[in-house]
Amino acid sequence: MDSLYIVVVVGAMAAGFVQGLSGFGFGMVAMSFWAWTVDPRMAAAMAVFGALTGQLLAAFTVRRGFAAAHLLPFIVGGLLGIPLGVKLLPHLDPLMFKAFIGGLLAIWCPIMLFAARIPRITAGGRVADGVAGAIGGVMGGLGGFTGVIPTLWCTLRGFDRDVQRAVIQNFNLSMLMVTMASYVLTGVVTTDMLPLFALIVPAMLVPTLWGTRVYVGISDAVFRRVVLGLLTLSGIALLASSLPRLLA
Repeated sequence: MDSLYIVVVVGAMAAGFVQGLSGFGFGMVAMSFWAWTVDPRMAAAMAVFGALTGQLLAAFTVRRGFAAAHLLPFIVGGLLGIPLGVKLLPHLDPLMFKAFIGGLLAIWCPIMLFAARIPRITAGGRVADGVAGAIGGVMGGLGGFTGVIPTLWCTLRGFDRDVQRAVIQNFNLSMLMVTMASYVLTGVVTTDMLPLFALIVPAMLVPTLWGTRVYVGISDAVFRRVVLGLLTLSGIALLASSLPRLLA
């Protein structure tokens, strides 16, 4: 099998498990594999497609309500942010893209590891929630990273586990559907990507369902340490591969 296909399959399997377990993170995990060898625009389209597929699977296997009052500001902000992310995508530099993903993982994941010790933020109300959603929308347009900032923000807000899962799961599903439609309409998704899309679905299917099973029985502390620890290592590896060349 071609090395590209192997990287795509392994990335989809790892990302599917993490998304099934945590309700987010497909794009980040997949990019930690794909950004090494896959063109940024193709990798972004694949990440959005895989994340959307995973969210659809999770919606039927891990249901945590709708939490409409919490969700609406995130949705409104996200819908405003997606077009900006889609517009920025064609202008990405591959090395900068890898550095961005690596920095995001290396900075954000350790913050999340210690988020339980950070005081709850109550200021800003729905406007602040909408801003977090807008940032998630921009990042979704750049490659399916819709859940990064909203998840961190929900944690800082002090939402309990099931409310946070409901907000992030429904927000991600909505944003990824809009992002995927935008990719198709703007020509980001091309026919040469379809064979890779066809690989992603079977590769991630079982790991995603396994992740949702584990989520039901695992404690918050354990899955946070394992998942975010692995993501931090992935970010450091991406930074190590891109920063020396950027600085040179």
